[in-house]
Amino acid sequence: MIHKFSMDGVNIVIDVNSGAVHIFDSLAYEILDYYKKLSNEELLDKLSCKYSKEQIHEALGEIASLEKEGLLYSEDTYKYYMPLWDKKPVVKALCLHISHDCNLRCKYCFASTGDFGNGRTVMSAEVGKKAIDFLVKESQGRKNLEIDFFGGEPLLNFETVKEVVDYARSLEKGAGKQFKFTLTTNALLLNEDHKKYINENIGNLVLSIDGRPEVNDRMRFRVNGSGIYNDILPKIKDMAESRNQDNYYVRGTFTRENLDFSKDVLHLADQGFKQISVEPVVAAKDSGFDLREEDLPTLFGEYEMLAREYVERIKQGSGFNFFHFMIDLSQGPCVAKRLGGCGSGHEYLAVTPEGDIYPCHQFVGMDEFKMGNVNDIVMDRSLQDTFKESNVYKKEDCKTCWAKFYCSGGCAANAYQFNNSINIPYKIGCELEKKRVECALWIKTQV
Repeated sequence: MIHKFSMDGVNIVIDVNSGAVHIFDSLAYEILDYYKKLSNEELLDKLSCKYSKEQIHEALGEIASLEKEGLLYSEDTYKYYMPLWDKKPVVKALCLHISHDCNLRCKYCFASTGDFGNGRTVMSAEVGKKAIDFLVKESQGRKNLEIDFFGGEPLLNFETVKEVVDYARSLEKGAGKQFKFTLTTNALLLNEDHKKYINENIGNLVLSIDGRPEVNDRMRFRVNGSGIYNDILPKIKDMAESRNQDNYYVRGTFTRENLDFSKDVLHLADQGFKQISVEPVVAAKDSGFDLREEDLPTLFGEYEMLAREYVERIKQGSGFNFFHFMIDLSQGPCVAKRLGGCGSGHEYLAVTPEGDIYPCHQFVGMDEFKMGNVNDIVMDRSLQDTFKESNVYKKEDCKTCWAKFYCSGGCAANAYQFNNSINIPYKIGCELEKKRVECALWIKTQV
């Protein structure tokens, strides 16, 4: 399988199964439309009005050479690997819902403004420690483990964060483990004490802000309805600088109300942020914020405009990292990641303040996906196996998709929300991912 596209005069060809990416001239690029359909003689007849026979023969020879080397029209060997992949699931990361409460009331919040539809609660240190014990047990021989502190707003329960970190650190040597921590915050409560502790103990930080002041404050505001942009921007800037513009992301969400989201990305870059992620909303149909198929051409144009400006800023020495444009062509994710995705439900789990276990933070509150409780250190293995077995070869839409090894089948939670199955991908998400990959590959040709 191959995929070909042009952007700003650059013809890019992807060999899906080998991962090889090529730049073709216009003749070779055109030949690919007929290469597997017509004989060489028929191709000569078809294209000789535009190109000389010598040019056509040379292009055909180059294509045939790439094919022989396994860099074009290569065989899909992964499909033989998957039936043999019966490795027992190993949990390596937990998302701890340290607080099911929030000091904001964001309009598009998938978590029902922080309480996930089950009331405003916070996690006790006891439950947090039992979650760590659960992870140590379920991680088996794996050394490197990850903990995400999530909410709601984790800073509403920061003392528990500290107790859980301290407890995990106390187990490292004896258990042969090493913990890495991430914390997501809306930054409103950030102070010097938080900053000091976070910079000393939390490896990665996610700081929520949606971009331009009017966009942010239309969606993200306090309980009393007042906007927060002017209060959080200096705190977020200070936090990013204190981390030397590394090991953090400013993370925003765009909705149907700001389809011109590239302006929000560039606004954040203009504020000096070097690590930026602005994600498409996943909102219920007809909520007013949900992205629709008719929006796709506009969004594709936004990604292309952003890619061009991204390249220009890099060339001018004022570049930044945009999460969706970061792609590794030299190695990239391991085979398991390329086939199975983020690991939700079997490698990555979420734990609520009460200790209930779910496949990830977006499944929290769905009773049918409750997998157990850390207080019992017991888990539903059948659900774990169901998620483990969900891969690009179990998803009919993915089997024939050129981007399957880049997105690994997409988000299981989004698939379930829109299609009531973790194995039927969310179509709009798929289309946006394919456009982002194309832009990311084009960027590689420019810098």
